[in-house]
Parts: sequence; structure tokens; C-alpha cells
Amino acid sequence: MSASKRKTLARLWTVVCSILLSVFTLSAQTQSSGAQPQSSQQPGSGPGSQKDAAPPEAGGPLNDSGSYAIPKANSDKQNARPAPPPAPKPTEGMPSYSISVDVPLVSVDALVLTKDGQFIPGLKKEHFRVLEDNVPQTIQSFGTTKAGYTAVLLVEFASTRYQFVADALRAAYAFTDQMEKNDYISVISYDLRPTIQVDFTNDKRAVFAALNGMRMPGFSETDLFDALYDTLDRVDRIEGRKEIILIASGLDTFSRTTYDKVLKKIKATPNVTIYTISTGFLWRNYLESRPGMGAAMRNMDFLQADNEMQTFAKMTGGRWFNPRFQAELPEDFHEISAAVRNQYTLTYRPSNAKQDGSYRKLKIELIQPGTDKPLIVRDQKGKDLKYQVISRDGYTAKHEVE
Repeated sequence: MSASKRKTLARLWTVVCSILLSVFTLSAQTQSSGAQPQSSQQPGSGPGSQKDAAPPEAGGPLNDSGSYAIPKANSDKQNARPAPPPAPKPTEGMPSYSISVDVPLVSVDALVLTKDGQFIPGLKKEHFRVLEDNVPQTIQSFGTTKAGYTAVLLVEFASTRYQFVADALRAAYAFTDQMEKNDYISVISYDLRPTIQVDFTNDKRAVFAALNGMRMPGFSETDLFDALYDTLDRVDRIEGRKEIILIASGLDTFSRTTYDKVLKKIKATPNVTIYTISTGFLWRNYLESRPGMGAAMRNMDFLQADNEMQTFAKMTGGRWFNPRFQAELPEDFHEISAAVRNQYTLTYRPSNAKQDGSYRKLKIELIQPGTDKPLIVRDQKGKDLKYQVISRDGYTAKHEVE
């Protein structure tokens, strides 16, 4: 090979090596710039400034010493409420029902009497005004009740003194003598406990037979409150109007039932009228004529007994009688019989629709039609008559669960 050829090949080799060296250098630089670690940080950041970095999507700083926290926004799925369950499909052949609460009608019996105890007939619906808790009510229906009655003769029969037993039996006989064919009477006597002498019957002879068997009292206790409470519980199961004729001294010696509990029972028992007849008037006169502390204390007991007997009658629209002599009994029971057979019956739907078991006070007034003025009643001679309207003091509303 000539020298010129060798020089040409040397130059060519030098150019190739230079090109190869340039390509190798460029490739190395490219690999070096693309292989930076992912943990590379922006300027101004570092391990110490990581607490100031914006938190990730979950919200809150990356450590406990972060300077701010961004709460994570709720997604649409979190904000959306769950869909209500589908309504149950009605059973085939099963009818649908709805529950409604209806306010029941209240029935009130009113007795309008003169000062002499005579029933005043001929009154009409527009003459009456019914107040429930001092709120006027709209009378739905009105009429005069004249029919047989259902009554309990509750008689004190204890071995205390003959005078009380004799008075009680005379009064019971006098009331039974007023019976008519549509009247039903039951006789219950009491001393330590109540005893049913005869159940409800319209047979006057059966009632007389029961009274004839009451001759020898067994105990001297007069548990009036227990006997009256038990009787009220019995008649509460009977539909319609009922009367209790309480013939007693009014004394209570050994009852487990308290006076307040009896009054509460009277308030809770509907459609019951109590008429009370106090016995032992002659014996009380004898005590009043005797000096001494014992007689005075006994008189106080009788005064308290009279007050209780009057309260029982007044609360239910009945009357209290305190006969002095035996001859007064037929007249007293004639008034009771007339009162039971002749009463004005009013019904209304209370404006207070709550069925909360509360006690509602009642008051019945006679007014001149179209006004609030009291009704004026005159006799056949044109003289004004004094009268009284007797009705129960109130009633207990039902509960919704009843």
C-alpha cells in the first residue's frame, strides 16, 4: 500500500472514531437526564418542609403538626339518601282498613224539682244549657225518661244498735213497696263485708223475702266505703242507667278503702245515681240530750257521716234524705221513685275531643230561649217558683285505648 492510501485511511478512521465518540456522548447524556429519581423535590421543598405541602385527596396533613386541613368533599353517593323500601303489596282477597277516632256522645240525666221536691214537666231542649268545664256544649238529642229502673238497695246491717237496724229495714221495705213490673232491684247488705241477699229481680215477693231474712246481724263493723266501692264495681258492668239506694248511718269503722278512693270510684263510674237515706235520727237526738265528752264526739262522727252521705248523692245527681220519723219514709221514696222515672236526658258530643281520661266538670242550667238569662218558672197562680237542677257533677273521659 502506498503512503498516500495509508494517509487517506488514517483520516477516515479518525472521522469515524470522532463520529462514534459524539454519538456515544449524546446517548450517555440522554440516559443521564431521563433517569432522575422520582423522589426529586421542587425548589424550596425538602424533608423539613413536607408539613407545609398540600394534603392528599383524603384530606388532612401528612403528620400531626400540619398547618391546615382540607376536609374531604363528600361524593354524590354519600350525599344521596337511601331509597325508601317498597310498599308491601296487599294480600289478595284481604280488605283494606283505616283507623279513625270518634268522640263518643255523653249522656246526662237532669232532674228539675221545685223546692218541695216536685218534678217540673214540660221543659224543652232550648230551655237547657250544658256546660263542660264552663264551655257551652251543643245538645244533640233531648227527651224525657220515663221507664222502669235498675236499682241496688245497699243496706247497713250490723249489730250496733237496734234503732239503726230497724230504721234500715223500714226504709228498705218502703222502697220495695214502690216497685212496678218493669223495675229490677237487688238487695245487698253489709257489715264487715257486703253480702248479696238477692240478685236483680222484678219479683217484689223475692225482694220482701230477702228483707225478711235479715234479722240477726253477724258483726258490729260498718264498712261503708268497702261496700259502696264493691257495689259500684258491680253495677259498672251493667249497661244503661243504674241507681244505688244507700240506707245507712254513714259511719265507717273498719274499711280498707279510703274515702278519697271511693270518691274517685264514683267519678269513674258512669250512669250511676246514688240516693242516700240516713238512719238513727232518734238515737242521735238522744245523744244530743246527754252531756259529756263522749256524746259530743259521737255527734261529731254523725255530722261527718251526714256530710259524706250528702257528697255521695250530690256527685251523682241524687238526693240525701234524713227522715226523722217512720211516717216520712213513704214520701221520701215516692220522691225518689218520681225522680228515677221522670228525668230529662240530654246527649252531646264534647267540644274537647281529647280522650285522655281526664275528669270533666258538668253543669246544667235552665235559660230563657235565645238568651243567657235564667228561666222563670211560674205555678198555676202565676207565682214564681224556686227550682233546682240536679245532675251529676262530672264524668271521666275515656282513654283512646278503651
